[in-house]
Formats: sequence, C-alpha cells, structure tokens
Amino acid sequence: MSEPQSAYHMPVLLQPVVAAAAGAVRAVDATLGGGGHAEALRRAGLELLAIDRDPAAIVFSRERLGDHAIRYLRAAYDSPAALSAVAGFHPGFILLDLGVSSRQLDATERGFTFRPGAALDMRMEGRGSSAADLLNQAGGDTLERIFADYGDERRARRLAREIVRRRERSEFRTSDDLVNAIRATLGPRAGPSEFARLFQAVRIAVNDELDGLARALPAFRDALAPGGGLGVISYHSGEDRLVKLAFREWASACVCPPHQPVCTCRGRPLGRLEPRKPILPPDTEIASNPRARSAKLRIFRVGHAD
Repeated sequence: MSEPQSAYHMPVLLQPVVAAAAGAVRAVDATLGGGGHAEALRRAGLELLAIDRDPAAIVFSRERLGDHAIRYLRAAYDSPAALSAVAGFHPGFILLDLGVSSRQLDATERGFTFRPGAALDMRMEGRGSSAADLLNQAGGDTLERIFADYGDERRARRLAREIVRRRERSEFRTSDDLVNAIRATLGPRAGPSEFARLFQAVRIAVNDELDGLARALPAFRDALAPGGGLGVISYHSGEDRLVKLAFREWASACVCPPHQPVCTCRGRPLGRLEPRKPILPPDTEIASNPRARSAKLRIFRVGHAD
C-alpha cells in the first residue's frame, strides 16, 4: 500500500496504525489533521468518524477525502460532544496522533513555529488565551512548571525569571521574543532543538493538552468494542509517560496499594499492551519525514467480553 501524503501532513507510523486496526469495522481518527491516517484506514475498508478541533483541518480533509464512509466532527477530542459521538459510534479502533500537523507548523500566522516574526498564538481553535497572553500574564511559578514539566527543561526557573524580567520592559508578541529569552537563558548556542522543545511546552499549556489526554483515554477505552484497540502516537515525554502509565495500569490485574493485604480492586486486567514496548519509526521513515523522529506508538487492546 502506498503511503498517503499531502502538503498538509505526512502521516507517521502509518503501517503499524493500519495493522492495529485490522479486524475492526469502524474506526475513529480523533486527531484528523490532514487526513493521512484516515485515508489509509478507509482504504482498508473501515467506516470512519473523523474528529479535529482545528476548523482548517476539517475543511482541508473533507475536500480531499469527501464524505463516503466518513463522518466529520469539529471538536476537541476530549470535549463532551466528541466523547459522546465516539461512544455512540461503537468503534473497533481509535487513533490519537498527538502531533501538530506540518501545515499548522508551517503557517506563520498560526503561531506554532519559531520562525522569525511569527505571532505567538498556538491556539488550535483560535479561541481563549494565546501563547502571548500566557507569556505576558502567567506568574513565574506557573511558567517554571510549564517549562519543567512540559519541556523537560532543567533551567526552567531561570527561563521563567528571564521572561518575567523581559515582559516588564516590552510585551512578548512574536516568536523572536521567546527565542531571545531562551538564548539569554540557555546560551547563544541554543538552537532549533531547544526552541522546538520549549515552544512545544508553551503549546501544550495553551491548549490544555495533557489534561485533555488524561480525560479522553479512559473514555475512549470504554467506548471500544470487545477486542478493540486504542492507538496513541506521542511526540513528547509527558504525553508518552501519561499514556504508558494508563495502559500499564489497565493491563494490571490488581491496582491496590502495594501493602494492602486483601485485593479490593477490579481483580482483573482490562486488556493488554500490544506490543509491550512502544513502536518506533524506522530510520527510513525518519529520513523522509524528520518530524517522525520523536514519535512513539503505544497500543492497548481491550479485553474480550466474558
């Protein structure tokens, strides 16, 4: 099968995603993006529910894929509307690709990029507080937590203080303002890898991404038909850690505290990890799509009905 590609997004880990959906009749692509995964799943014969919070993604993918065997929903995947729609769809497979699409990254006006002069926006839906609002208004402790927890930055406190100091003179408005604060903290040799990691931390905070993921995971698990699979592609250590711990707990027969003498929990696993370790992109995929280099796919298969 040739890999679906578009100017919008090159789907990551496409073959293992399609393999994980084998045997399903209906699938949910809860992060539609440019529709690459959705296209491949539909080619495999599945009926689809396609969800995205970004209106541009819905418009683009609908024009590209049409309406045959696919329903579209514009909503955040963790919203009540999305969770209700997924539960009513009774899918055999659900995919969450937590990455930002290439088109979003490359659109300067969307503010996801650290290219010079890009507005500090980063809002998936264009509503609520922007990245500039966060950087200009959040307290130093909040900024430190964002950079430490979401950016794995050991100098998070210094960076937070630098941002607070700089915004007293001039508001943060563009990517250059944040890049300059990062360079002032990490040193002049700081480059794209540091910028990408710390801009990503701000994006996660602006869009409440980790809390949304924590809300959605158990709801998606419970929506699956017996034997169904939940696949999550993550690109960030915090995302992957959350998914790994959730899947590991669900696969455990007992989740009681270690020293509790008698088991009082469910006493059975809810399913299994498939496989036990994350699936990583091969070198050939990374060579053709460098944005895949940090991707990890974890799959949880719910238990069969008794």
